Amino acid sequence: MFKKILFATTASPSCDNAAKVAFDLELKWDARLIVFHVLGVPSRGFSPFVKDFRTGETEQPDPDYNAWVQEEMKNTYATLLETSENSVLETAVGVPYREILRKARQEDVDLIIMGAHTRQEDVAAARYRDVVGSTMQKVAKAARCPVVIISRPCTTCWKLFSNILICTDFSRAADSAFLWAAKLARTVGARLHIFHAVEIASGNLAKPVGQEVIEERIAEARKKIERTCLPKLKDYDNYGIEIWEGVPYVEILKFAREKQADLIVMAHHAREVDPDEAELGSTVEQVVLRASCPVASVNHPDKALD
Repeated sequence: MFKKILFATTASPSCDNAAKVAFDLELKWDARLIVFHVLGVPSRGFSPFVKDFRTGETEQPDPDYNAWVQEEMKNTYATLLETSENSVLETAVGVPYREILRKARQEDVDLIIMGAHTRQEDVAAARYRDVVGSTMQKVAKAARCPVVIISRPCTTCWKLFSNILICTDFSRAADSAFLWAAKLARTVGARLHIFHAVEIASGNLAKPVGQEVIEERIAEARKKIERTCLPKLKDYDNYGIEIWEGVPYVEILKFAREKQADLIVMAHHAREVDPDEAELGSTVEQVVLRASCPVASVNHPDKALD
């Protein structure tokens, strides 16, 4: 299922958890792993100098500097490279998200793996949302393949997965996410948990949504899942359907913990909008920040239908 994997890294400790998953998947799927680091952007215009993202220093990306960076990457991932069978280290100069997307297109990768952020920060930090919403947000928005975001240590590999959680909001992007999650569940023999959260927040606090309305929405959502999702599973019967009410990201995280999910799969936005105009929805963002397992963002059907 995964022949080429792109691991986009800052070659810093904040990407260590993602690195372990990337190298593990390389071995488990006998894939080619591209460890890719963007050195920095030109300091001004077409200047021959760049600002190194790791050090903050202005550098000239000549062959010697590139060789030094790759040597540093080798040192950073020395332990993982010892057992790697088909990996390559590559660097580029430019705006990170653009270079990552360009490399993914050039190599026609099946999967992009990233850390959730580039700095070591507490989840409650005021700047954390802005950090998460930069490179990762733009890659997740535009990538033609699934983007797996790792923010916590992950001890399982995808050939040992037993529980995959697919969260749907019935959007076009969510349909692509469902197809990919179903294909993965079938491939690894995992149970597929199909989940939808009915949002019960009311704009008028004096008139909260009544239980009768909530029950109607839950019943409607279940019918929609049975009508739109189940036919795509064909003869695969290792699945369950759950619909909870509440704040979507809170319910997704609670359900993931209850089912000990190994992977959460979501569309990269939380509204029915044109994918080219969509932003990373707050629901996905909050799940990425707090999930104890990897989160896969899927927007396009390309790799879901391969």
